[in-house]
Amino acid sequence: MPTANVNGIDLHHEITGEGEPLLCLMGLGADSTAWALQLPAWSPHLQVITVDNRDVGRSGQAAAGYDIADMAADTLALADHLGLDSFHLLGLSMGGMIAQEVALAAPERVRTLQLAVTYAGSGRWGREKARIWTEAAQGRTHEQMVDELLLLCVSEAFYENERAVQFLKDLMLQNPNPQDPEAFSRQLDAASRHEARDRIGALAMPVHVIGGEHDVLVPVWKSKEIAELVPDAELTVIPGGPHGLNLERAEEFNAAVLEFVRAHAPAAA
Repeated sequence: MPTANVNGIDLHHEITGEGEPLLCLMGLGADSTAWALQLPAWSPHLQVITVDNRDVGRSGQAAAGYDIADMAADTLALADHLGLDSFHLLGLSMGGMIAQEVALAAPERVRTLQLAVTYAGSGRWGREKARIWTEAAQGRTHEQMVDELLLLCVSEAFYENERAVQFLKDLMLQNPNPQDPEAFSRQLDAASRHEARDRIGALAMPVHVIGGEHDVLVPVWKSKEIAELVPDAELTVIPGGPHGLNLERAEEFNAAVLEFVRAHAPAAA
């Protein structure tokens, strides 16, 4: 599978479909396999590029801590490697933070920007939450971490379906490239220090913010905050949606993303 050495790190990536390029950035602790329910919906219309961020999946691990801006530099270097002068950009959760920094660093290259279940900053509260979560994660097994992530990412209603929860848990446990606890902590630390609320008002490309009404990990008001800070941004809130919109509410999420690209890129229709 394709791996590019860019910005001093190996980045695994996959390309599916043809058409206008849509670069997809996943969130904390998740690799490109988390886009499995999106590829069948988007690849008939777009060239979908999914990326394993540094410290996850089949990409290289970092030797020390880093910032979200460093992960954005990874993304731009990968776009250079792939010969993408410009592209549509989608980021989910931590991937949305990376996408913000990409768009701020190279606005002329981002045709459209879509930010799902993410935030533009959380200040001291977010840093303290990350510190406590990091300390707790160090003493947990991989299965215990998966259990916690499931509780944070699926809805209360979904969790009542024991078979569905077990199926999803099994899929996560079967990932042949589980994330190392230290790598999780580095990603979490970077995400906790992300702060772009004083800068994202400068974004001028079409911006679409997607939130989940029942997101308990990144509350919907954080999505609304981004939409208020970015001039002319469109906001979609999926009723009853959890943090894991791409898994539990894939059909609605897929349609929202594709419709926004189509609205700003007729060739993608």
